[in-house]
Amino acid sequence: MTGRLKRFYHRMPLGTRLALGLGVLSLVVFAVVGTALTTYMRDYLSAQLNDQLKLAQGAQSKSIADHGTLQGKKYYRWYYAVYDVSDGTPALRKPEDPGDLPQDVDDLTSLARAQAATDTEIIRTVHLNGDGQYRLRACEVEPGVVLVSGAPMQDIEDTVGQLITIQVVTFALALLALVVFGRSLLRRGLKPIGDMAHTARDITSHDLTTDSARLPVRADGGKGGPEVEELRTAFNRMLEHIDDALAVRTEAEQRLRRFVADASHELRTPLMSVRGYADLFQYAAANEPEERDRHLARLRAEAARMGILLDDLLLLARLDAADVETPLRPEDADLAELVRQAADAFRAGRPDHPLTVTAGSDPARLRIDPLRIRQVLDNLLTNAAVHTPAGTKVAIEVTTEQPAGEGADGTAVVRVTDSGPGIPAADRDRVFDRFYRVDKARSRDRGGSGLGLAVARSLVAAHGGTIDLTSEPGSTTFVLRLPKRARTATGELT
Repeated sequence: MTGRLKRFYHRMPLGTRLALGLGVLSLVVFAVVGTALTTYMRDYLSAQLNDQLKLAQGAQSKSIADHGTLQGKKYYRWYYAVYDVSDGTPALRKPEDPGDLPQDVDDLTSLARAQAATDTEIIRTVHLNGDGQYRLRACEVEPGVVLVSGAPMQDIEDTVGQLITIQVVTFALALLALVVFGRSLLRRGLKPIGDMAHTARDITSHDLTTDSARLPVRADGGKGGPEVEELRTAFNRMLEHIDDALAVRTEAEQRLRRFVADASHELRTPLMSVRGYADLFQYAAANEPEERDRHLARLRAEAARMGILLDDLLLLARLDAADVETPLRPEDADLAELVRQAADAFRAGRPDHPLTVTAGSDPARLRIDPLRIRQVLDNLLTNAAVHTPAGTKVAIEVTTEQPAGEGADGTAVVRVTDSGPGIPAADRDRVFDRFYRVDKARSRDRGGSGLGLAVARSLVAAHGGTIDLTSEPGSTTFVLRLPKRARTATGELT
C-alpha cells in the first residue's frame, strides 16, 4: 500500500506535488498555532475563574462571620459549603438554601480537610457527578471555619470548543485556498520549465539526419524569476550549440559528398582517356607500328595528369588531418628568393605574360616549408596566366608589415596581381573551393582540375597564414600573408 501511494505521488505533476507539500507544511503550522492559541485561551479563562472565585470568597466571608452561613445573592450554578474544622474533622454546616450544595459533597469535604491540614488556600478541578467539571477553592473564613466554593467550567469548555471549531473551519478553508491558489501560482511559475520540456520533446521528434537538420524550436522568454531565466538562457545556449554543431556537420557532409562527386568526375575523364589510348596503343602495335609511340606518349601524359590530380587530393587530405600528420617540413628560408625563383619559372613557361617582380634587397627570412610555399606561388602565378588572355601583365610583390607594439612579430606579404578581366562577384567567395572553376566551359587541359587555389589556401593555413582575394574589372589581386618570427642575436629562431 505504501509503495502504491509513493508511485502515485511520483506520477503527480511537479506543481501538484509542491502544492501538496506546501499544504502539509501549512497544516503542521496551523496545528501548532491552533494548539498554542487554544492552550493560551484555556489557561487565560482558568486564571480568570480562579480570580473570580477568590474575589467572591472574599466578599462572602463577612456574611459567614455575621450569620454563620452564606446568605444573600449567589452566582448561578455555583456551590457553597461551610465547614467547621476546629477539631480537625470537617463538619458541614446546614446551608441557607439546599441548592447551594451538590448531590455529592465528598469532593468538597475532601478539599476542606486538605485545607485544614495545610492551612493554605487550595484550588482543584474535579468532576461532580451529574454536574460536570467544577473548579473548587477552599479558604479559611475565620479560625476553625472553612469555605469551599465551586464554579462550573462549562462556560470555559464551551468557549474553548467554539474557538477550536472556528480554528478548524478557518484553517481548513485557508488550507484549501492555499492548495488551490498555490497550485495555480506554482503552475504559472513552472510554466517556463514545462515549455522547455515541450521544446526538448519537440527536439527528440526532429529528424537530425537530414541535410536541413537545424532545430526550429527555442524556449520562449517570459516571467519566471531569475532562476528560471538563467535556466532558459542556458537551455537556449545549449540549443544554439547543438544547432551550430549540426550546421557544421551538415556542411561537412555536403562538402564531402560534393568533393567525392567532383573527384569521381575529375578522375573519370583521365581514366577513360587512359583506357582509350591503351586500346589505340594495342591496335597500333598490331596494325600501325608508326602510330604506337604517339599513342604511348598520350597515354603517359594522361597518367601523369591523373597522378598530379591524385597528389593534390592526397595533399589536401593530409592538410585536413594536420592534427594527426603534418605534410610540412619547415626550415629557415628567404621568401624573396622563393618569389624570384617562381618568377623565373613563370617567365620560362609563360613567355606570353609579361611579369614584374618587386622585392626588396633585404632577405625576408621565415620559418616555412620552401617547397610548399613555392608550390603556392606557382599556383597563384599559373592561375593568373590560365585565366587571362595572352599579353596580360602580371606583377608579384614582396613586402613586410610591422604591427604596432614593441617586440611584435611582423608579417611577410606577397601580392600577385594581374590586369585581366577580373573575377565575377558571384564567384569570388568560391574560388578557393575544391574543383570549382570560374569558367565552367573551360577545358581541363587548359583550366586545370580546380584544386590549385584550394591547395594554396590549405598550405598557407598550415603555415599559420592567410590568403585573400580582391578583384574588379582590370585588376585581380591575391594577397598572401605569412607570420614573420623574430630572430635572436645568434640567428636562431625564437
